[in-house]
Amino acid sequence: MGKTSKRYNQALEAACRENRHSLEEAVDNLQNLPPAKFDETVEISAHLSVDPKNSAQMVRGTVNLPHGSGKNVSVVVFTENPKEAQDHGADEAGLDELIEKVQGGWTDFDVAIATTDAMKKVRTVARILGPKGLMPNPKSGTVTDNVAEGIQAVKAGRVEYKLDKGANVAIVIGKRSFSSEQLIENARAAMTSLNQSRPDGIKGRFIKNITISSSMSPGVRLANTEFDKS
Repeated sequence: MGKTSKRYNQALEAACRENRHSLEEAVDNLQNLPPAKFDETVEISAHLSVDPKNSAQMVRGTVNLPHGSGKNVSVVVFTENPKEAQDHGADEAGLDELIEKVQGGWTDFDVAIATTDAMKKVRTVARILGPKGLMPNPKSGTVTDNVAEGIQAVKAGRVEYKLDKGANVAIVIGKRSFSSEQLIENARAAMTSLNQSRPDGIKGRFIKNITISSSMSPGVRLANTEFDKS
């Protein structure tokens, strides 16, 4: 605990010496923090001026990161044609047997894709998949009849994001092992996508603030001009 506390305090002092940063400064600060013993995930966290209890102000979307997420994504496909899905890179595919497996408590995958015909049966496990953020959804591109394209997009670095109960959105933008340029380009793509997901009727500033952080670091706050112009 002592080592963790000391490391965190050192990181906090370095990252928060200045109040707000350009994206380039924030990424540089992040890359200069004491490293962990594993390749940390890097994400941006945005606090939005929306009401999470208002369904008309729900924010969700996907972003195709130009440099991928750095994660080996496990994909399952609910389909009547499992061979096609597996030929295009699905880790598991099927329908009745796959649903039965999920009903037994199996959710050891990162993304679930479903064909439109399969969705009627997939809805029977919505109570299992939904709370884990694994339920296929047309808005996130995970309900599709172009299975090959769907798998390719996810494997290539398409990341999904969704508003939480505190009006926050977190978007993975890569790993600490990425170059600063890769993290910056991924972050800009993520912020552009988030701005495009602005619900109708929101007046004034949509994004209140954004921080960038890695798994073991404090958040480094971005200047408003960074996300207002995205």
